[in-house]
Amino acid sequence: MKAYIQDTVRNEEARLNALRDLNLLDTSPSDSFDRLTRLASKLLDAPVSTISLTDRDRQWFKSKVGVDITEIPREQAPCSYAIGDNGIFVVPDLQADPRFVGSPLAQAGIRFYAGAPLFTRQGYGLGTLCVVDEKVRDLDEEGRQVLRDLAGMVMSQIELSNTIGRSDAVTGLPNQHQMFEDIEDLARLHPGDTATALMFELVSQQQSGQGQRVLGSNFTEALVRGGASRLRRNLGNSSRLYHVGPTRLAVLVTPEFGGDIEVLISSLADLLGDPVECDGIPVTPTPAVGSCLFQLGELSPRDVLRRMLNAVEDAMLSDDGRADYSPAHDLRHARSFMLLNEFKAALETPGQLRLDYQPRIDLADGACRGVEALLRWTHPQFGPIPPFDFIPGVEQTALAKPLTEWVARTALAQMAAWRTQGIDLKVSINVSALNLDEPDFAERILDLVRVGGADARMLELEFTESAVARNGTRVVHQLEALRDAEITIAIDDFGSGYSNLSYLQKLPASVLKVDRAFVGELETSERDRTLVRSVIEMAHQLGYRVVAEGIETQETYDLVRSWGCDEGQGYLMARPMTAAKLGEWLLSSAQLPEVA
Repeated sequence: MKAYIQDTVRNEEARLNALRDLNLLDTSPSDSFDRLTRLASKLLDAPVSTISLTDRDRQWFKSKVGVDITEIPREQAPCSYAIGDNGIFVVPDLQADPRFVGSPLAQAGIRFYAGAPLFTRQGYGLGTLCVVDEKVRDLDEEGRQVLRDLAGMVMSQIELSNTIGRSDAVTGLPNQHQMFEDIEDLARLHPGDTATALMFELVSQQQSGQGQRVLGSNFTEALVRGGASRLRRNLGNSSRLYHVGPTRLAVLVTPEFGGDIEVLISSLADLLGDPVECDGIPVTPTPAVGSCLFQLGELSPRDVLRRMLNAVEDAMLSDDGRADYSPAHDLRHARSFMLLNEFKAALETPGQLRLDYQPRIDLADGACRGVEALLRWTHPQFGPIPPFDFIPGVEQTALAKPLTEWVARTALAQMAAWRTQGIDLKVSINVSALNLDEPDFAERILDLVRVGGADARMLELEFTESAVARNGTRVVHQLEALRDAEITIAIDDFGSGYSNLSYLQKLPASVLKVDRAFVGELETSERDRTLVRSVIEMAHQLGYRVVAEGIETQETYDLVRSWGCDEGQGYLMARPMTAAKLGEWLLSSAQLPEVA
């Protein structure tokens, strides 16, 4: 008996949740529903007709004909009985039925009641479409069928109203909101069973951008429609398809699927790899697919979506365009996101951030001519945070601007402090690609130099080659303003990014830093030796001073020096160190440059 009561309570809560999810209670009148109540009243010759929704303690009328009230108490209401019956519930005379003799309807003079239950596809009773009359009467089979048909039309209207906002306008496919609901429904039907979620990214970001520039929005629409059509034709009843992003489709493989999931994934990925016609132009997609298995009821729908997103992002970086959800990668992304959120506080809280400095050595005479300023972060809870854990993320956000200002201001202040100690070093700082998109970037840097009282000739700004190559005209104007103020411009990590040598002729830069990935393999790679030697020769012909990064062995040092490389930077000569330790290092190494 106790178990029965508990199940009844749980089922009632689930029913109420389903009712509230539809957002019908206490909403404004709707002509689409009113037409149906008017039709019921007319066809069944009843003065009163309502669409009555059964709330926890009331019957609320979404639509009504022939009555002014909007709700009545649920207790003793015939509709409460009707939703517990799969058939038409008829009471010929309320005043003669012991269940309703004292009900508000009977006391108001109502005698006849007939109601058809409104059930969701999941089997939850929402309420009824009912007709009432002041006369004692019955309802024949034809009348019952009319009421049954009209109730079906009411549910169709409810589903249609609920579909708005849950389907994608381009493909007509359910969107992520519908996917969330479907995952919840599956969890109720198959608690603890295993389901699989797949996410397909149809094209790379680069291909998507190029396609939209040529074909506009038609490119994305045609691509998604084509991909959705292929998937839909090859998914059985045990899998559901959704449109969850501009070029992303998702598939929910339910527990009813009895096949090999790996075979399914491979076959679907192969289908998406065939060319799709976009405005008469065949476009070959580059699909990536991420997958995750999960236990129904153990994850929220949003957590399922997050795992799918993580998996497809990993797939886009993989060689074969495939990836399963990785908890380790998920934790790393979550940590990166957490650090990104806390970095703003680090910028504003003294003591968390500092600059270390790594010497750059003149390979001709072994003297230290300058240093590169390197950002370090000591988190109050997690201790030292490796730069690669936070800098790439910060540089892709609006925090890039205050970060660069903090680094520049701190480095300029250190330059001034060293100057008072008789140390005159050129300091190089790294600048984000986003900084070059700021129209006042050069002006702000020059203001910082003036306020800091520093010598602009002793400041060097390092940009990656991909940053300086992505917007030629704007970049050149910014860099020219900095160069005209005698600030040195350096191209960092050369060889790892844009790799188009033509832009080197146009940029007002004077230093080129060869990427450590090539320098570190010089002892074992003949190709890297040829490449680095050629870069040094070419850069000198274009008027660049060349710096080799990542020198860790004497053999590498000797090689780049023999090829005429101007400067070197690496652990062989010195690791990054605090400003105080750098002063000690300079003195102990007898490499202190003379003050000009």
